[in-house]
Amino acid sequence: MRDPYEVLGVQRSASAAAIKSAYRKLAKKHHPDANKNDPKAAERFAEVNSANEIIGDEAKRKQFDRGEIDAEGKPRFQGFPGGGAGPRGAPGGPGFENFTFRTGGRGGQAGFGGGGAGFEDILNSMFGGAAAGAARGGRGGAQTFEFDGGGFGAPDLDLNVAMTVTLEEAAKGAEKRVRLPSGKELNVKIPAGVTTGQQIRLKGQGESVPGHRPGDLMITVTVAPHAFFKVDGNDLRLELPITLYEAVLGGKVRVPTLGGAVELSIPKNTSSGRTFRLKGKGLPKGAGASGDLFVTTRIMLPDGHDAELEALMHKWRDGHPYNPRSDLG
Repeated sequence: MRDPYEVLGVQRSASAAAIKSAYRKLAKKHHPDANKNDPKAAERFAEVNSANEIIGDEAKRKQFDRGEIDAEGKPRFQGFPGGGAGPRGAPGGPGFENFTFRTGGRGGQAGFGGGGAGFEDILNSMFGGAAAGAARGGRGGAQTFEFDGGGFGAPDLDLNVAMTVTLEEAAKGAEKRVRLPSGKELNVKIPAGVTTGQQIRLKGQGESVPGHRPGDLMITVTVAPHAFFKVDGNDLRLELPITLYEAVLGGKVRVPTLGGAVELSIPKNTSSGRTFRLKGKGLPKGAGASGDLFVTTRIMLPDGHDAELEALMHKWRDGHPYNPRSDLG
């Protein structure tokens, strides 16, 4: 992934507010719902989200600036005291040499440029008996035991990529195509009910090097913000605009849900801010159950000045005065 500062188009000295503003503008610009005819919009949107996860978070930003994590948020190998780390899988990075121990001759004598303690004694003193046993080979001849800049254990061959899905895809499940850093593309099944931050593991689809099992592909999912639904756990929340006459007289209005629009009965004299609960219209939560959709009304007046409405309100105010703020003192 590119440098997150470059992705969001901000300087390294940018304030948290400037980063937040840049992220919001780019997220709106590249949102998949606003670019349905652009197949690469989702990829750009995911990159923007990933960049914001690094430098939009104060702690992660400091870690990145200090070089402790990379642009994907993965820890960087800092090397041993007095030397740096070489590239992963590459022998002998700067400050870290390759050492080769050789054994042979009578008594298994070994050394660095001369006689000395036995090879197994050297390994036992450095790493314990297990390491010595691992290096023990056939009788006679030269044997080697090498260290490399990737560390003493198996190399990290797992790959981490980010994927952004729409709220509808998260709720119903979907099949998405993901592009790996190598250029390879895979079809990935997104399970219904997936949430932001959840990881999908594809075994054996990571990097590979001779002598080691292939790593896994770890896909971190981000659910894109929706145009009007807000996610609250397994529930959804929606602000529903209604007219003044619908609030006063009541009536049936159409309400969008992830499964299609439904009709909601608005009672007479409904105040702005009243919340209605639509059971089972939220997100899946396992065992065939779903969360709920909470609909909160917002009374919207017509744009501009309406002389008739103003005259009506003057007449109504004079004949029916009331104070909804009396409890506030």
